[in-house]
Amino acid sequence: MTYNILAYIIYAVITIYIIYWVGRLFHKNGRVFILRLFRHQAAQTDATNNIILIAYYLFNIGYAILQFSNWQTVTSARALIASIAGKTGMLVGILAVTHYFNMALIYFLSKRIHYYSS
Repeated sequence: MTYNILAYIIYAVITIYIIYWVGRLFHKNGRVFILRLFRHQAAQTDATNNIILIAYYLFNIGYAILQFSNWQTVTSARALIASIAGKTGMLVGILAVTHYFNMALIYFLSKRIHYYSS
């Protein structure tokens, strides 16, 4: 008996929750950094923040869907937990790297903009 369908369902629920929660958190709290980058222009900040959120959702949902295509056959409960943990851990790792890259990019852009405007 294979547990693949159960693994897909559990992974999909966990992934959707993580992607949605992290996206909303970054969207709400990241606005301050983008607002500073755009010199307190709220309309431009909100538009950019919304575009970043959509790109975030598309990138991470696409990655999560790709994980279904190369999933190994799960034949036991132990393999079920291990496969879900491995795939979820990889997703969280990618989220972390992407977040730190984006924060570094915003930081360096804002430093550069404020240096040249002074």
